[in-house]
Amino acid sequence: MSGKDYYKILELEKGASKEDIKKSFRRLAHKYHPDKGGDEAKFKELSEAYSILSDDKKRAEYDTYGQTFGGGAPGGFGQGGFGFGDGEGGIEFDLGDIFGAFTGGRGRRVSRGSDISVDITLSFEEAAFGVDRKLIITKQGTCKECKGSGARKDTTYITCDKCNGKGKIHDVKKSILGSFATVRDCDKCIGKGEMPKETCKNCKGSGVLRAPEEITVKIPSGIENGEMIRLSGYGEAITSGIAGDLYVRVHVTPHKELKKEGINLRMDLNIKLTDALLGAEHTINSLEGELKVKVPAGVSSGEILRLKGKGISSHNQGKGDLLVRIVIKTPEKLSRKAKKLIEDLKNEGV
Repeated sequence: MSGKDYYKILELEKGASKEDIKKSFRRLAHKYHPDKGGDEAKFKELSEAYSILSDDKKRAEYDTYGQTFGGGAPGGFGQGGFGFGDGEGGIEFDLGDIFGAFTGGRGRRVSRGSDISVDITLSFEEAAFGVDRKLIITKQGTCKECKGSGARKDTTYITCDKCNGKGKIHDVKKSILGSFATVRDCDKCIGKGEMPKETCKNCKGSGVLRAPEEITVKIPSGIENGEMIRLSGYGEAITSGIAGDLYVRVHVTPHKELKKEGINLRMDLNIKLTDALLGAEHTINSLEGELKVKVPAGVSSGEILRLKGKGISSHNQGKGDLLVRIVIKTPEKLSRKAKKLIEDLKNEGV
């Protein structure tokens, strides 16, 4: 009896599927791999468990008897030592396959360029209505001559002499556990297996070129101060990979009179005491120009007058309103005549 619980070692239940076994081993191998600074003994134990549970015959023997009856030690630890090559019982690791699983991909991982972040300042009106803003950014972009291929036009392709057209390089490293064979992308052809016979003269075969580029940023109506707009694929380009993203942070200049509250606009309207008592009509400045506001008689200070549809447009919320808050300004000084009139109003119970 081996005395080892291989399911527990791989953090699995006994009825785990082959796919679950593979996923769990990849995750733990990434964590404990000696080349990544992990625990060699733990990694050896994981590999032993995986070599048993990934083999249908050995797994059936283990599930029934608690051990296997094949030649040599479990997991291929026989005369040949602990191996990850093509030998019998060994396991070959494609690091791109194992570590690619953590980014949702399989096989060769695609390289990605760096992201770029820029700041722009908008007027209150631009932020309210939306605007197209053109930016000139000097960055690494795709070569327009070769469209990123790095090849001269109409050239032929030849087999990469470093990887012999496989696109992969096999490296073997020796350790106290045996030989570890890893697979990585060929750095000469960048995993393609072939290369252009003649390279692009514009970018010298890299497929990318640093140059100023004009980018139009569509600012949506109603954007808030401090919001970020992401333009996917407009960041730094990279050879044989995908470009990063461009992040545009928006700063909005405050308005002298208006304040934004979601899709609504708010402002204060100062009126005289007599206007509040008798009612009046005032002209205000809105984002759409001058507007006439009727102040009803008997209005109170702090009361809100709502002007429907005079706020900010939103594609999913419709159009907001303009909220006008009444502020009654009381006179600091009164003439004798004005004072007597107010005393008369006081006597009338006003």
